[in-house]
Amino acid sequence: MDTTIERSDTQQTQAAPATGRPRVVIIGGGFGGLNAARKFRHAPVDVTVIDRSNHFLFQPLLYQVATAELSPADISAPIRGVLRGQRNTRTVLANVTDVDVERREVIATDLGDGDEHRIPYDYLIIATGAHESYFGHNEWAERAPGLKSISDATAIRREILLAFETAELESDRERIEELMTFVIVGGGPTGVEMAGAIADLARKGIRRDFRAIDTAKARVLLVEAGPRLLPMFPKGLSKKAWGALRRLGVEVWLNAAVKQVDADGVVVGDKHIRAQTVIWAAGVQASPAAQWLGVAPAKAGRVTVGPDLTVEGHPEIYVLGDTASALDRDGQPLPGVASVAIQQGHYAARAILERARKHDPAAPLAPFRYFDRGYLATVGRTYAIGEIGPLQLSGFPAWAVWAGVHIAYLIGFRNRVLVLMQWLWKYLTFQRSARLITRDPRETRAGFLPTSYHRQ
Repeated sequence: MDTTIERSDTQQTQAAPATGRPRVVIIGGGFGGLNAARKFRHAPVDVTVIDRSNHFLFQPLLYQVATAELSPADISAPIRGVLRGQRNTRTVLANVTDVDVERREVIATDLGDGDEHRIPYDYLIIATGAHESYFGHNEWAERAPGLKSISDATAIRREILLAFETAELESDRERIEELMTFVIVGGGPTGVEMAGAIADLARKGIRRDFRAIDTAKARVLLVEAGPRLLPMFPKGLSKKAWGALRRLGVEVWLNAAVKQVDADGVVVGDKHIRAQTVIWAAGVQASPAAQWLGVAPAKAGRVTVGPDLTVEGHPEIYVLGDTASALDRDGQPLPGVASVAIQQGHYAARAILERARKHDPAAPLAPFRYFDRGYLATVGRTYAIGEIGPLQLSGFPAWAVWAGVHIAYLIGFRNRVLVLMQWLWKYLTFQRSARLITRDPRETRAGFLPTSYHRQ
């Protein structure tokens, strides 16, 4: 029995043993992909999960890693560990570079030796998420990082904490003001939550730890190009979020588009704001899945899918989450939130199993229906806003719901307990337990090591 798959034109690599069962390949170990994979736990299929990271990341709490509230391990879990109990599932750490839709093979590059592998499928699920969009100004990325990965979060945490440390040693007043100015671009949930968390950190979390500077005087500026914050919420709740940010000392600029990001800060309208730290939360761009599939991309590079989440002409290919351009029953685009990806992952798994049972990859299916559980966003330590059906919440009750939902969505009992304990500790003491300034690897390679590490 042949158990190899093509590695390149001349090389072979060992594959999972052939069983004669349908082969399901899932690209992406996020909310959509991982939830789809877990649905196949006892199913008569062979599953391969491919991701270029070895861990699942709970992105909604990533901003808390960036602001020293949580550690990376609190909101992540190894994909292999999550799926270890599924004997029909294997995990592959690789970077997908293309999909051969004619031969039904995923082309991926090994992260270890860089070799190319071809992984065959009968059904394919693409749930590769999205990355930052700088609206044609990719050169801004170096000075205004986004927040999509643990590496992003720890780098931003380093910049925030190092800004205060540098200001402590600075004597020039203008330079201190620049170091203690933080600009967040984008008034969506990530931007609002980041702005509130930084303000909370500066005014409560670290104020008593410094002697030469008053961290409470830090300037936190949230810049939004549109007319209001959090446009997915009702206007009344958006206004309450704006008020909560103002009470935290955050400056909110609306109808204010960023025209330039440079080494000294940002240009908003005709004003140049000198700032040491700029964080981008203004837009997203889907992964290159449309290019892999050879289809015309929709808005933000997403892949247009039908009511059953498949690509036109390819009923065996499902696209989920931020990678997909899908419509709800009213013809409106589905939002790019975790609950959409989770529900789509469950639907795709059920659809594949039904079609596999009928031995017909194009068998008619009931369309995907999204159950809207509402929206939640937190502002600062214990304030949030929420819309759940006809119910609108704000303040501590909304924060309690927000906390409960996020704890429930975390993967693993350990992570739930750790996050809950960290939040309780922060509530009682205002302290942040994850205030680590990690060294930039580029500095280490350049020889900027602590004195004790240099040879005498």
